[in-house]
Amino acid sequence: MLTLFVPLIISLALGVPVFACLSIAAGFSMAHYGMDLLNAPQTIFESLDSFTLMAIPFYILAGNLMQTGGISKRLINLANALVGWLRGGLGASSILTCLFFATMSGSSSATTAAIGSSMIPAMEKKGYPKNFAAACVAVGGELGAIIPPSITMIVYGLVANVSIGSLFLAGILPGLLVGLSLILTIIVVARIRNFDQVTPMPLRTWCYHVFTALKNSGLALLMPIIILGGIYSGAFTATEASVVAVVYGLIVGGLIYRELSWKDILKTLIDSAVMTGVIMLIVGCAALFAYMLTINQVPQNFGRFIADIAGGPIVFLLMSNILLLVIGMFMEALALIIILVPILAPIATQFGIDPIHFGMIMIVNICIGMVTPPVGVNLFIACQIANLPMEKLFRPLGIFLAVLIIDVLLISYLPWISLALL
Repeated sequence: MLTLFVPLIISLALGVPVFACLSIAAGFSMAHYGMDLLNAPQTIFESLDSFTLMAIPFYILAGNLMQTGGISKRLINLANALVGWLRGGLGASSILTCLFFATMSGSSSATTAAIGSSMIPAMEKKGYPKNFAAACVAVGGELGAIIPPSITMIVYGLVANVSIGSLFLAGILPGLLVGLSLILTIIVVARIRNFDQVTPMPLRTWCYHVFTALKNSGLALLMPIIILGGIYSGAFTATEASVVAVVYGLIVGGLIYRELSWKDILKTLIDSAVMTGVIMLIVGCAALFAYMLTINQVPQNFGRFIADIAGGPIVFLLMSNILLLVIGMFMEALALIIILVPILAPIATQFGIDPIHFGMIMIVNICIGMVTPPVGVNLFIACQIANLPMEKLFRPLGIFLAVLIIDVLLISYLPWISLALL
């Protein structure tokens, strides 16, 4: 086990990219066992040779098409019409827009980039502290991995061998819980710190603005209904739904909104291919590392250790949450799923925890890792948009992290939040 974990820890400390850290550690362990290193690329390829994983590039492409084709702009207008009249309403509308966009993109980083490029400058212009505005968008972006359809759920379902459609259903209420708690937090902070002044709006004016925004964004809002409705009605699988999302995004953005040019489509294809390559490289190398974990019998030994200490589901869930929060600070989400799910999921089943419920606990924990330093992907994106160093976000981020941890505990110990719609 030392040959597996020591190279991993050293390479992570040196700032080596995560996919390389995983492959280096697996390579050292393979050499220790005298295994042929030519088996490594074969293992990586076999892990990626999956029909389910085909959904990832299509959901990424669909999200990018929505951003370029004017769909995200109309969702922002709708969110502003709904809650923009509140103090803190512009920040709240950024979370609400992330929630809308998450029902189509499947990606946390794509949601952060799509909404942040518009909302961070708008919030700064309205008097929000820039670091608070960036933190709002960073934490809102994690809804892209909680609200279905979600790339993170697809990978979890593949590794844990559970229904992806059931995971999609299970993610609706936890996603709404997280989104609502973040919106309330922003409204409270805005009142306490006295920013985002608003003028009262008559009910008739508010209804008119909402009706106009709904009319303009109706086709955009129809997309998640088509995707999720098709999956749950059995018309197509989650993977096939990703292709439907791409076709719908092309039709709406190109033929109806007429905001997609051929040049835009080419750039979107290139950007999506690059993002897909990065994700698949991490998934493949994480699968190689997970294979060596199995060779070293880490899941079995760690499982026995946790089971002996925990003694029951309540303590086990608390230990799992702490473990996921800590490791999530240092490891990319998909790699963490592929490595930890084979270890923790069987123990959860042993304690009588529903595998779908435990999947949501893991996914929400992992999403918090996307907004915690030093490896929080959403933080990097938000900081890049706001042109701020990461340490500037730590203070406002602390408030949101406290709220997210409460959300995780509620999801952990109230199973009906995840299972009520199943």
